Amino acid sequence: MFCLILTICSVISQPLFVKENIFPPNDKHNHGSSIVETPEGNLLTVWFHGSGERTSDDVMLQGARKKAGDNQWCAPFVMADTPDLPDCNPVLFIDPRGVLWLFWITVQDNQWGGSLLKYRISTDYEKDGHPQWKWQDVIHARPLNLEQKFLEVIERGQPAIDALSAIEPKLKEEIESAKKSAQTKLHQRLGWMTRIHPIMVTDNRIMLGLYSDVFNCSLAGFTEDWGEHWFFSNPILDKEIKNISNIQPSFVKKKDGTIVAFMRDNGIPKRVRTAYSNDLGMTWSDVSVLDIPNPGSSVECISLKSGKWILVCNDTINGRHRLSAYLSDDEGQTWKWKKAIEEAEPDKGSFSYPSVIQTRDGLIHCTYSCREESIKGSTIRHAWFNEDWILNSN
Repeated sequence: MFCLILTICSVISQPLFVKENIFPPNDKHNHGSSIVETPEGNLLTVWFHGSGERTSDDVMLQGARKKAGDNQWCAPFVMADTPDLPDCNPVLFIDPRGVLWLFWITVQDNQWGGSLLKYRISTDYEKDGHPQWKWQDVIHARPLNLEQKFLEVIERGQPAIDALSAIEPKLKEEIESAKKSAQTKLHQRLGWMTRIHPIMVTDNRIMLGLYSDVFNCSLAGFTEDWGEHWFFSNPILDKEIKNISNIQPSFVKKKDGTIVAFMRDNGIPKRVRTAYSNDLGMTWSDVSVLDIPNPGSSVECISLKSGKWILVCNDTINGRHRLSAYLSDDEGQTWKWKKAIEEAEPDKGSFSYPSVIQTRDGLIHCTYSCREESIKGSTIRHAWFNEDWILNSN
């Protein structure tokens, strides 16, 4: 009956918004969720859970399932747990064959730059409990032209680096370390991390968004044979040193075939970053900024069945106390409508790292990390709503 009510609300185009906690808040760090809808109409989500992030060796991936027609999520179960190493940044994806993918990283040395990129697949994931995994492998990343492009940016920006280093001496040390990493094959290939759903850019080409906290830029990984072989793009890296810091890419394909990347701002001017590709993601434009604030927090953009695009992000300068949904009817050129999914006073709530899908019934589902002053601990929250809820914003 509950699902019937939701379906009727959607059909008659009434604004709809509902939210719930996937599990009761607990004292662990629960973060970085990802959600998919399965072929049977169930919802499946994953997140990382532990005492912290990269420096806590008890971090594992947990998941939960909400079956079609149920009004609550099942109890969390383990999706992946590498003994004595942190597992982080999980991403779920169901390919056109109906195969479930779980992408994630295992941090080797408690530093993001030592992260190892991994994936699992399953064809048996509709039953209770965790999916039955049939294959697991490491993805060996080999970015195209990273050393050349990164060092060119550093060389052009050296006067600015020297000036800033006089104020922040640690900056020079960090830049020198990054330069050495760019010239070392192992460091070029380690530390590429997942965050956002991949997309299909052709009938058989999966495009997976990756990023590096060492080089502060983004990358695309591709497979055209369902994971047997992988190849990689040029980095999404601006020519100017001041514009480095675009990470955690979310890819959307325009009707004309252009791929647009929406990215977190890891520096200044604290705005959502964007770039585009005209060759299915192999090479990229310079990075530009949207007039949407970003405090250094993950974003996701997807194309909806209506043709509109939805972008979910923290749209504050400092803090993650507001999470908003933006809607565009011109493929991201302008964002005419927005609505806050969550909002609290600064330092009294944190709602971040959205994972966004549209289910077959047209509803938009979003999971995100949640901490509130009024509750003890953290949880992953699930909100679902329709376009009319955003379009009726004031």
